[in-house]
Amino acid sequence: MSGISPTSLQVRIARDIVALVRRDACPVGAHLAESQLAREIGTSRSPVNAALKWLAELGVVRHDANRGFFLACEPASLTGIAEQFSSSPDEPLYLQIANDRLTGALPDEVGEAELMRRYEVARTTLRKALARIAREGWIEQGVGHGWRFLGMIDSPEAYDESFAFRQSIEVTGLLSPSFRCEPAQLEEIRETQQRIVDGGWSLMTAAELFDANSHFHESLARWSGNRFIHDAVRRINQLRRLVEYSQTSVRKPRKGQAEEHLAILDAIARSDLLSAATLMRNHLDGARRLKSPRTQSFDTGRSG
Repeated sequence: MSGISPTSLQVRIARDIVALVRRDACPVGAHLAESQLAREIGTSRSPVNAALKWLAELGVVRHDANRGFFLACEPASLTGIAEQFSSSPDEPLYLQIANDRLTGALPDEVGEAELMRRYEVARTTLRKALARIAREGWIEQGVGHGWRFLGMIDSPEAYDESFAFRQSIEVTGLLSPSFRCEPAQLEEIRETQQRIVDGGWSLMTAAELFDANSHFHESLARWSGNRFIHDAVRRINQLRRLVEYSQTSVRKPRKGQAEEHLAILDAIARSDLLSAATLMRNHLDGARRLKSPRTQSFDTGRSG
């Protein structure tokens, strides 16, 4: 990749790799396995490999031709590059479509020809953006070259509805007879949340804080043993990300949220799932009240 600018996808994956390294406080020399990174990020190994090669050029990782990639510096020293990644624009077309939909500039149903004219892009470029949006669950393909937008968090009412939905499914997941936590992962999540409480909330980027929050909620949903609960929590987080990733100047009291996460994890660790469910209900209700846009104009760049 030397001398070649990385693609927007490679930049996004590099950002996610740096966020994972910082979240897990990986030691210098830690092996960054491509297959494991691909699973955590939710992509294939090929773009992960390309992103790692670019990070090697930046000095973040080192590459051994026979053994793979290894972390080359302390996670704490990566704050600057993490902030640079967070402030870098994502895929421009993707963001344009998201912003236009959130602000009501795009109707419920659109055609590819109309979108190509609006954004002055080729069909192949448009379809790449639409494919990503479809994977995230806020658009679906209709007949021919038509597309239909699905529900988004684009109003105070939708914001409140999203929290009501989360309360319903996340509490149900904790009370599921098939709920089984993974002790090693619980400890890893607990360490991340404790680092946030111990000062990480003031050092981590908005994207990293959001991802740590999402990782907590999605892990508990997966432990429910119910694939539909897990899928629903993942989808609602994808919709939240559209609204919450862009706000980097205002930090909500993430320390308090992390402390509540720790209390829930402690209840799970002692197998008191009824208490964990009660704490989760109160946690989401408090977050809804704290972040509700009903008392102010709805801002699609609000932090969460």
